[in-house]
Formats: sequence, structure tokens, C-alpha cells
Amino acid sequence: MKKQILFITALFIISGVFGKSANGHFNNGVTKYYKQDYKGAIEEYTESINKNPEVAKVYLSRGIAKYYLQDYEGAIADQQKAIEINPEYGDAYFNVGDCKYNLQDYEGAIAEYTKALEINPKDAMALISRGLTKQYIKDYKGAVADFSQTIKVMPELPDAYIYRGVAKTYLEFYDDAIEDFTKSIRIQPLSDAYYYRGNVWDARKDYKAALKDYNRAIEINPRHFRAYHNRGLTKMTLKDNKNAIEDLSKAIALNSHYGDAYFNRAVAKVNLGQKENACQDFKKAEELGQIKAKGEIRKICE
Repeated sequence: MKKQILFITALFIISGVFGKSANGHFNNGVTKYYKQDYKGAIEEYTESINKNPEVAKVYLSRGIAKYYLQDYEGAIADQQKAIEINPEYGDAYFNVGDCKYNLQDYEGAIAEYTKALEINPKDAMALISRGLTKQYIKDYKGAVADFSQTIKVMPELPDAYIYRGVAKTYLEFYDDAIEDFTKSIRIQPLSDAYYYRGNVWDARKDYKAALKDYNRAIEINPRHFRAYHNRGLTKMTLKDNKNAIEDLSKAIALNSHYGDAYFNRAVAKVNLGQKENACQDFKKAEELGQIKAKGEIRKICE
């Protein structure tokens, strides 16, 4: 759940609203939640509900704890109970949306985020979540619309410009995407803004600009394995396979399950005539589910 601050709000709002015993169990649940004892939190919230079953925020809180235990169906049931008590509870609709997203019910998630927005049209988190879900199902124009609305609500939120820039990149609106990433950087120089802008420069074959942005992304976040990976790809394009291998190896060191990095490192090794080492990487890439690796193994390694 993205709105964990609700617990802080709930703690102060609920005090005094229902019985002392119910409130005590609720407060114990909040304490256990922050200690990441989600099972213990659920037990306390359940005791609170048993004492007073008519407080929406307790159901919401128990649902969030269930969410973190990946009990998404149970979490939805609790959020829906909160909505039954308070039909204008926008945060509960939002939380149902998060659960449905994790259940891969993307259209359902969008519908729940929309309900949250009907209650509060300026809910930036709901706008962002709906936009990201639309982007996931390749509704890039819809995503751009949601991120644009987010920017109207929170014009100094750098992530909103990054998200919109990514959606515009998928639409191949490269100039507009660069403008968004640059705006984000002006607000706050986040590594992802440089990384994604680097991707656009690479797509436009401005490799010098791409390398500069990947370098900056890595300076800000030395663990940005995707920036190492894509910088390696740009170096491969420039036929600098030796240094590309170094970058791809760094990406693998940071994320040993990165199948694309193994695959592309294998290609760079083939370019340098290192067939045997390349085959090891192709096989590892195939193990990790890289779909093109099998064909390269048949062509080069057998």
C-alpha cells in the first residue's frame, strides 16, 4: 500500500471515537504494524473489531496488514467492509485498487482508482497509480492524461514528470519526453530522470548525450543496474565492446537475475571473439527466461 501515512492519521482520529478496550487493541495493532509484525497487528485489529465492529478505519488498517502478507483477497474484503460503513472512504477504494493490481486485475484496479478520484479528484497518488496501471496495459495516452492531471495538482512533484516522460517515450514523442525529464531534473536531480532521458537520447542516436546522462544517473545512484546495462548497450552500439562488458558485468553484480544483461554481455563477447565465454552467458540468460537466448545457443554454441 502506498498510503502508509493513513495509520498515523487513523491513530489520532480513532482515539476517543470508540471504547477504551477497542482503542487499546487498535493502538497495539498500529505498534505491531510498524514493527512489521503484520500477523500480530491483524490479531489486535480483529480484537478491536470484536469490541466495536462499526469503525471503518480499523477494517482499513487490518486490510493493509493483510496486503503486506500478500493476502490480497482478505485485504479487499476488509477494505470493502470499510466502504460499507463509510461509502465516501476514498482511501479504501484506493487500497482495493492496489490489491487488484497485485492480483493482475488491471482493469479492476483502474476502476477502483477512478472511484477514489470521484471522491477526491485531487488525490495525486490515485492519479499516479491509475496512470501507471494504464501504462502497464499500454494505454500510454491515458497514462499521459493522468500524469498531466497529477502535475496540475502537484506541479513540483518530480516523479510525475518522469512518469509522463516515460509514457511519452513509448508514444515516441521524444522531444516532449526530454522536456519532461529535464523539468524533473530542474526540480530535483533524480537518477531515474537522467536514466530515462538517456534512453531517449539513445533512441535518437545521440549517443554522446546518452552516455552523459547514464553517467550522471550512476553518479547519483551507483546501484542503478539498469543504467549500467543501458550504458553498456550504447557502448556496444559504438563498438566499444570491452567497456560494454564491464558495464554489463556491473549490472549483473548488482542484479544476478538480470537475464538481458547476461544475454547482451554474451553478444559483446561474441563481438570480441570470446565464443566459449559467450555461450556460458547465453545459457545463463536462457535459464533466467531471456527468450532470444535459445536461438543464439543453437546458432553459436552447438
